[in-house]
Amino acid sequence: MRLKDKVAIVTGGASGFGAGIVRRFVAEGARVLVADLNGQAAQALAAELGGAAFALGVDVAGADGARRMLDAAEQQLGPVDILVNNAGVTHLPAALEDVTESDFDRIAAVNMKAIYLALREAVPRLKARAPGPGGIRGVILNMASTAGVSPRPRLAWYNASKGWVITATRASAVELAPFGIRVVALNPVAGETPLLASFMGEDTPAMRARFLSTIPIGRFSTPEDLGWAACYLCSDEASMVTGACMEVDGGRCI
Repeated sequence: MRLKDKVAIVTGGASGFGAGIVRRFVAEGARVLVADLNGQAAQALAAELGGAAFALGVDVAGADGARRMLDAAEQQLGPVDILVNNAGVTHLPAALEDVTESDFDRIAAVNMKAIYLALREAVPRLKARAPGPGGIRGVILNMASTAGVSPRPRLAWYNASKGWVITATRASAVELAPFGIRVVALNPVAGETPLLASFMGEDTPAMRARFLSTIPIGRFSTPEDLGWAACYLCSDEASMVTGACMEVDGGRCI
């Protein structure tokens, strides 16, 4: 029960890494807003988890969506302690000059602008709260990627967006630390999520073997892996950890 009585928001929380984080947070005692563009999937997960989870269908890449998300969490669950910016998209593997402008704009909107909008809404509310254990008012966790540390070919603009998330995490951590707000990130390697086929271009045994050959521990990451890592970073146990971008990658970035 490391997150007992905490209120959390998880964007992109209805599937993949987001669902793994939601499940772990609920298991550890948190009340969680499952925010997802797929409102039906969010409702299904919330129904599975019972009264500790509340679903919201929302587009986090828009200012109205970000505001509605924070308002809904406060109204349904109480003041927010933890914000997990997990929603993300990619483009299909392609030469950087062949990625369409619409695909680039979508990546910029979901992977980058959505984090800006969420922090713009959440930070003033966190600053206004009374500090908790260790003087901490809240935690923001951003989902980055090993792609922002050790880029893969033919995913240039996705790689770049995740590098942006890493820098935004560190910059925000430095600025917000005096206010008792911790900002951290996770860098997962390719995982067993709906985005895996998009990263690989095609989901075949040969392509899987090619990807796995770059991961020393020999397997993809799982939603459960990210749930455990997120639980630690967002718990009071990590009250001295800010600006950290933790690899959950089986050794890929070594």
